[in-house]
Amino acid sequence: MSTTTAELLKGAAALFPDEVVTQAHVRHLELPFGAGRFALITLDNGLDHTKPTTFGPQSLANLDVAISQVEAEAAAGDIVGVGLTGKPFIFAVGADLKGVELLKTHEDALAIGKGGHDVFKRLSALAVPTFAYYNGAAMGGGVEVGLHCTYRTVSQAIPAFSLPEVFLGLVPGWGGCALLPNLIGAERAVSVIIENSLNQNKQLKGKQVYELGIADAIFEGADFLEQSLIWTASVLKGEIKIERPEVDRGEAWDQAVAKGRFIADSKVHGAAPAAYRALEIIEAAKSGDLQAGFDAEDKALADLIMGGELRAGIYAFNLVQKRGKRPAGAPSKDLARPVTKVGVVGAGLMASQLALLFLRRLEVPVVLTDIDQERIDKGVGYVHAEIDKLLGKGRINQDKANRLKGLVRGVLDKAEGFADADFIIEAVFEEMGVKQQVFAEVEAVAPAHAILATNTSSLSVSEMASKLQHPERVVGFHFFNPVAVLPLLEIVRGEKTDDASLATAFGVAKKLKKTAVLVKDAPAFVVNRILTRFMGEIQNVIDEGTPVAVAEKAVEPLGLPMSPLVLLELVGPAIGLHVSETLNRAFPDRFTVSENLAAVVKAGKRGFYVYDSGKPELDPEVAALLKQGDVVLTEEQVRDRVLDAVAQEIGLMLDEGVVAEAQDIDLCLITGAGWPFHLGGVTPYLDREGVSERVNGKRFLAPGVASVPA
Repeated sequence: MSTTTAELLKGAAALFPDEVVTQAHVRHLELPFGAGRFALITLDNGLDHTKPTTFGPQSLANLDVAISQVEAEAAAGDIVGVGLTGKPFIFAVGADLKGVELLKTHEDALAIGKGGHDVFKRLSALAVPTFAYYNGAAMGGGVEVGLHCTYRTVSQAIPAFSLPEVFLGLVPGWGGCALLPNLIGAERAVSVIIENSLNQNKQLKGKQVYELGIADAIFEGADFLEQSLIWTASVLKGEIKIERPEVDRGEAWDQAVAKGRFIADSKVHGAAPAAYRALEIIEAAKSGDLQAGFDAEDKALADLIMGGELRAGIYAFNLVQKRGKRPAGAPSKDLARPVTKVGVVGAGLMASQLALLFLRRLEVPVVLTDIDQERIDKGVGYVHAEIDKLLGKGRINQDKANRLKGLVRGVLDKAEGFADADFIIEAVFEEMGVKQQVFAEVEAVAPAHAILATNTSSLSVSEMASKLQHPERVVGFHFFNPVAVLPLLEIVRGEKTDDASLATAFGVAKKLKKTAVLVKDAPAFVVNRILTRFMGEIQNVIDEGTPVAVAEKAVEPLGLPMSPLVLLELVGPAIGLHVSETLNRAFPDRFTVSENLAAVVKAGKRGFYVYDSGKPELDPEVAALLKQGDVVLTEEQVRDRVLDAVAQEIGLMLDEGVVAEAQDIDLCLITGAGWPFHLGGVTPYLDREGVSERVNGKRFLAPGVASVPA
């Protein structure tokens, strides 16, 4: 490592005194078959697998010292090769993001990029072959350090392998963008770096890593290192020759980059720079000039570290990984009661999805009820069919499939079904009178300790419980559709909900592997209230006269997963109308009920679009229904109006105490509505664009939270 980089790394380490430092332990061993003396470097931060190994500045410096040692040994002919592996279950998961958050200058950010490159490059420059043994989870810089080695093996048992930087708002900046396409070809590299990242940070398993050509050999997890060393000996003795397919540097490379741009456009609509910067480096890597690629990575890394999108991405990542696992305001888990049987009122699609989720995660008896046997049979049939699909995909074995099917049943009589249930959730028609009647019937037959949960999306939990003998055990348990995909669970505390019921609800949520957020019993809670205000403003400008296409395109710069009217189609216009009516009754000055939307619902249309050409086009029948005014706004005017409305609503929600902090709003939008990580949910974006101060006179988040520190 150059003196300059060493000094820069030392300076970066001074900025990050709380780094969890990774050691690079060197030990020597004799390879099998008389292949020679071998140096093995093990990356280990001294903690168990729940605290994965990372690379901060001091950790990079430690690896550099280890490489200096083996470099001298290789030069002296004392060793025949060098291996790199990790502690049990973890190889390494890349740069320490806590350190990245602290960086304040472009020079400091550049030091992190250059430091990683300068250390990792030394592996490929050694006088002997180098081997990376991916024994456990490998992400980001953990993947990249292995790419600098001559050969790689991977454990079949690896649960997670990825280059997630673009997902967070960075580029793979320690060799990933330059080395990976030159190893496995541009198309596969674009898939790993761009497509997987933008597909909710999709992880690869060990077998996929091998099949992609990233690893040269794959071994079982139980004796992975032992088998890797036997294989290494054979490679060094020339008994195994590694032949890699020639990389296509012609038109296929250009097509791969073009495909990457198409994917980025469809996911972020140009709203976040990371994917495009990564593609520029991949495009240039076609020449095979690795050093030019590394230099471009350094610059991109530093530019992005000093940008708002990365800070918002790290903020979002921390919300999901930390706040999502320790919900703000949740009572002590010691108060939670055990749940050994679950009742589901209703057997329609939503109720059936809930039954399946409870069955799979809790593995306790689940019983459905409905108003007739046909519906019940259909609901149980749905659950059985989904279990059969899991069996067909090899996700569960026959024994487990039989056991799960045996745990679910349906009955007409609530007394028979719920007399010994600990947790009963209703998923019936969204109408207060219906839900009150259902709860009265359930309370009459359920045991005294049973939690009564409602999956309402907008109605008052307190009002629902108001006529019961024991309203203290009623809790809102609002899932998002599709239940199996969206992680968010809004847990609603009614006026009389007690701590034990709430604690039990949070305990169940954790077992369901959902991200639970405590919300106040306010109309439409969090996600539906914000989305309804957002969608309502889009609908308003359309009703006033702005063309549908202009209104839709106006919010493209946010990079949302889908346009507002496509989202309306997914939710269902009737449900959208119902929620807007609920909120209009609560807040008539801010929430409107669109006559055009009501007309679309009345006409039985499933949305505003038809897809005859394969892409959405305004349905002529819907166009004929629309009654518009003559006020036509520009895209920028529409965007300002929508963002101002959202900022105002979030400000009011925080004033009302709907959630504890702005962070909970963002957590809800990320996990319940798929809002992008690069926005940080929404409040960092509103702060960054100046909307928060324009509307509310203040930022939602303090400077340095989801933004570059002052």
